[in-house]
Amino acid sequence: MANIVQYRNKCIGCGICYEMMPEIWRMSKKDGKATLLKAVLKKDVFVLPIVHSMIAEAKRVAHACPVKIIRVNEF
Repeated sequence: MANIVQYRNKCIGCGICYEMMPEIWRMSKKDGKATLLKAVLKKDVFVLPIVHSMIAEAKRVAHACPVKIIRVNEF
C-alpha cells in the first residue's frame, strides 16, 4: 500500500497530474487547482490511499509536478 499526498494550497493549476492520471485527479472550476478525488484532508494536506499497481504511475506524476507538491509515501 501507499498514499498520494497533495499540498493543494501550493498548487499552481498546471494540470499535469490530471493529464497523466485523470482517474484520480480533477481540475477545479472554482479555483483552477488540481483536486485529488476521494482524498481525505489531514492537516492542510490531502491524502489518498492507493494500491500497489498505481505506485509507479503516481511517482511519475509526483516527479512531473513543476512545484513538487505531490508525494508518494510507501509503507
